[in-house]
Amino acid sequence: MQQSIKSIIQASIDTKQEILKNEALLSTIEQVTAVVIKAFRDGGKVLFCGNGGSAADAQHLAAEFSGRFYTDRNPLFSEALHCNTSYMTAVANDYSFDVVYSRMVKAMGRKGDVLIGLSTSGNSANIVKAMEQAASLGMVTVGFTGSTGGKMKTLCDYLINVPSSDTPRIQESHITIGHIVCQLTEEALF
Repeated sequence: MQQSIKSIIQASIDTKQEILKNEALLSTIEQVTAVVIKAFRDGGKVLFCGNGGSAADAQHLAAEFSGRFYTDRNPLFSEALHCNTSYMTAVANDYSFDVVYSRMVKAMGRKGDVLIGLSTSGNSANIVKAMEQAASLGMVTVGFTGSTGGKMKTLCDYLINVPSSDTPRIQESHITIGHIVCQLTEEALF
């Protein structure tokens, strides 16, 4: 069993090593950080969406902005769009689960705000529709995906496509990258 544990940890390290070697991806992370900083400086917000484990990651990262990361500071307007279960279940029931995020983006999003969608495949229909809605409002769209980017690839202003097809390794990297964006944003603003 210890060998399996070591293999899993090594796979996570290997994925992050691939990110470290990818100058284009590192540049995109830097650009996303600058966009998030600008949105907050301009009085805007950063919205997150994801499904399953990616929803948990979206909620985690939104809380880093709206709560705190390292610094005791004023809150930043950030929300994970799935946190209102009454809304989610009503819209899924009355319309379709495919539109649960796009309707909330339409209600909350404004030009200059940022939508970050997390989908390891890049093909989640509800995230794709949210990206389309965000673009129509003039929001900045950011995708956190796996290696191919899936359908989100062409819909994102910025694509952070982790070089892996292994869902747990992708999600681990999404949190690492999200924490980088949170830390650098907090340092820039406070």
